[in-house]
Amino acid sequence: MKEFKHVSYLWDEKKAAALKGDEVELLVYRSNLLGADLRLTNYGGGNTSCKAMAKDPLTGAEVEVMWVKGSGGDLGTMQKNGLAALYIDRLRSLKNRYKGLAHEDEMVELFNHCIYDLASKAPSIDTALHGFLPFKHIDHLHPDAAIAIAAANDGEKITKELFGGKIGWVPWQKPGFDLGLQLKECLDKNLGIIGIMLGSHGLFTWGDTAYESYVNTLEVIEKCADYINSNVAKKGNVFSGQKIKSADAEHRLNQAAALAPILRGFCSSAAKMVGHFTDDDRVLEFINSNDLARLAMLGTSCPDHFLRTKISPLVLNLNATEDLTDLRGVKEKLAPLFETYRKMYGDYYTSCKHANSPAMRDANPVIILYPGIGMFSFAKDKQTARVASEFYINAINVMKGAEAISSYTSLPRQEAFNIEYWLLEEAKLQRMPKPKALSGRIALVTGSGGGIGKAIAKKFATEGACVVLTDNHANRLEEASQEFIQLFGKDMVAAFLLDVTSAVTIQATAKQAALYFGGLDIIVNNAGLSISKTIEDHTEADWDLLYDVLVKGQMLVTQSAVSVMRKQNMGGDILNIVSKNALVSGPNNAGYGSAKAAQLHLSRLNAAELGKDKIRVNVINPDAVIAGSNIWSGGWAEGRAKAYGIKVEELPAYYAGRTLLNEIILPEDIANACFAYVGGLLNKSTGNAINVDGGIAASFVR
Repeated sequence: MKEFKHVSYLWDEKKAAALKGDEVELLVYRSNLLGADLRLTNYGGGNTSCKAMAKDPLTGAEVEVMWVKGSGGDLGTMQKNGLAALYIDRLRSLKNRYKGLAHEDEMVELFNHCIYDLASKAPSIDTALHGFLPFKHIDHLHPDAAIAIAAANDGEKITKELFGGKIGWVPWQKPGFDLGLQLKECLDKNLGIIGIMLGSHGLFTWGDTAYESYVNTLEVIEKCADYINSNVAKKGNVFSGQKIKSADAEHRLNQAAALAPILRGFCSSAAKMVGHFTDDDRVLEFINSNDLARLAMLGTSCPDHFLRTKISPLVLNLNATEDLTDLRGVKEKLAPLFETYRKMYGDYYTSCKHANSPAMRDANPVIILYPGIGMFSFAKDKQTARVASEFYINAINVMKGAEAISSYTSLPRQEAFNIEYWLLEEAKLQRMPKPKALSGRIALVTGSGGGIGKAIAKKFATEGACVVLTDNHANRLEEASQEFIQLFGKDMVAAFLLDVTSAVTIQATAKQAALYFGGLDIIVNNAGLSISKTIEDHTEADWDLLYDVLVKGQMLVTQSAVSVMRKQNMGGDILNIVSKNALVSGPNNAGYGSAKAAQLHLSRLNAAELGKDKIRVNVINPDAVIAGSNIWSGGWAEGRAKAYGIKVEELPAYYAGRTLLNEIILPEDIANACFAYVGGLLNKSTGNAINVDGGIAASFVR
């Protein structure tokens, strides 16, 4: 085993041996190891390849085939079906069709004529960079340490001296067919080199076997990192020292939670965005430094960084101790900053665009820096926002390294524009699936550990929303959380214990939602319980519990949500799961039925008050939803069965039989009704109620 300080050596001889020399499987194995270490490359960044002999399906002859990471894949999670497979001789013969830089995008279409495996992934723009190099295994990564050298003002000189001429240098050029030819030319002029540094971009390394390539890659990056770190240690104050001190950790989170919904509102002027926040030490060192303004304005160098973080971040003019409770004052401070940023972005687009450039995209910032507090990022979904944040941290690392060894240089604005508005990138964006109905929305559902609440949250997540699961049962909540992560991924769900009778815990949950997703758009007041007793048996404690959970809980959760929604200024939806019992009188139901009636009228009152804020308040009235519901525990089922003179096991059929449709009501039926309100077709509906009870004439709203 090799010893490394700055990278992770993860190669397992037993696992590699089990692949029995299958070069493609070894490529996948190596790629996953490289992608597992974010110091080597970012999510979705970099590409790897191998060349091996395979049988031509038409002739049966042995031919050389290159397997390379396909378009849009991620090294850390890639499997064999994420590779593109091409005949290497056909790929190299495309040199005869190449007509120069002005036509190089046309070459990507010609890659399709070189496909060996018709079921493989579409080839990426970097295919030619691997194809023209003769090595069996090749790694192209974006390590912070290497890019710091590549983005340094005298990076070529440093590379030559550091590696004694064993690493070649190719100046910055947009990835494409021509860059592949330049890599081959660099190799031909520098026989015996073990890698090539791409100016402002990244690193190419290789080997005759998967293992040799892996170790060579780690050793080159290790040497770059060791050089960078030693120079950082010598220089000390890399960013010219700290201009301000960070606020303490608790204050940072409080400020971030208070500000996130306001920022989200500004960033969502064109489309709803989801947020991410970090106060990582590397971020704090940068945003608190004397060099923040100078370096932030320059932007990033590596194309992968730039594509996800935009031309430059927005730096806030707020103090770390700013009073964020003065909502009007904060917005008055921030509005000019956003207007200036949007104008800057518009001017950048106008001055750099070509005759065939795609239309200008959203002019709002992706990265927002708050000195003393941390970094926010906003994007179409949580994963994209989180990844943008990770990429900007990589950019900070690059700036720090470059400043330690020389001075940092970014991509010229025209080159940056050519990457951002590249027609091939635009085509990739156009091929992406259309956003789902609730994409960019954030929904908090109370009592979502099971039953109706869980079904609602699942429906919303399926339709693209980020969901905040809450429940007062820790085990149910944990089980639901793990299920949602398995189904939708960790970026789509957050889970918090919540007592709806406690304003303190409600406010803490709203704060966590703001930190994790940036705010709230949809609130579902679903948490509940039921007590079925005769009026003689009803206790004062029963009465207080019902009204605390159902009525007070709905009020407190709504109150906290409205505070967040008003900060965002984007409207919102509050859905209250009430009951048929709010409208129908029945035996042994004084406490529960009257509390449900109070919930219903409270919903009307809230709708009347919040309309001016474009916050809609609507009601769903279920009845007899037994499956998975916590409401049927604690004696409720026995109480209802006794009231109707039947057995507990006869309740489902009894409830279905008394409906006009003769249907059993399921949690999914309630979830569908909730989606009907928020899915886009009822945006002008508020103060309404939908009965989902199979049809009970006595509960008709009249």
